Amino acid sequence: MNYNKLIDHTALKPDVTPEAIITLCEEAKKYGFASVCVNPAFVPLAVKHLKDTDVKVCTVIGFPLGATLSNVKVYETREAIFAGATEIDMVINVSQLKAHNDKYVLDEIRDIKDACNQILLKVIIETCLLTDEEKVRACKLAVEAGADYVKTSTGFSTGGATVHDVALMRKTVGPDIGVKASGGVRTHEDLIAMVEAGASRIGTSAGPKII
Repeated sequence: MNYNKLIDHTALKPDVTPEAIITLCEEAKKYGFASVCVNPAFVPLAVKHLKDTDVKVCTVIGFPLGATLSNVKVYETREAIFAGATEIDMVINVSQLKAHNDKYVLDEIRDIKDACNQILLKVIIETCLLTDEEKVRACKLAVEAGADYVKTSTGFSTGGATVHDVALMRKTVGPDIGVKASGGVRTHEDLIAMVEAGASRIGTSAGPKII
C-alpha cells in the first residue's frame, strides 16, 4: 500500500507562518501526500505552491469548535472553494449533537455539502467529546447528509484518534464512506494501527517522519 497517499499533511496551529506553509507544500510534493490541510487564510498560498501537482488543498471550516453559525460555515466553505480549496474538513456543532438536535446537525452538514458541490467533504465529529452512542449518531447523520468522509478529531480538543473510535466509525459508515483518523498519529506504527482499524485517510503533521 502507498501509505503516502493516505496522508493529509497538516499545519493548523494559530502561529503557523507563511514560510511553514511553503515548507509543508514542498514536503507534500516530495513525498506525494494526498493533500495539505491548512487554515482558510492560507489556501491561496498553498494553491500557488501546489500548482500543476496532484496534491490537493484541504481546508477546515468552523474550526476548531464547530460552534460557528451554520450560514457562516456555508459562506466560509464557498469562499474557501473560490480561493482554490479542493477538499473541505468541517466541524459539526457538537453542542447540538449532544442536545439531540439531530435535525440541526443534519441540515448543517447537508447545506455545506451542497456548497461543496463535487468537492470532497469530510465531517469532523470530535470523538473525544462524545459517547459511543453519540459517535454512531454523528456518523449516521454525516452519511445521510451526503458527506464523503467522517473524521475523528480536530487535534485541538481533549484527545485525538483512537483505534476504538476508528473501528466504530468504520463499522457505522460501512465500506463506501471514508474514515479519517486525525490527532495524535505521529509514527508509522500509529498509521498502521489506524489503517488496520479502518482508516482510509490520516491527518498528521508528522507525515515525513512517518513515511
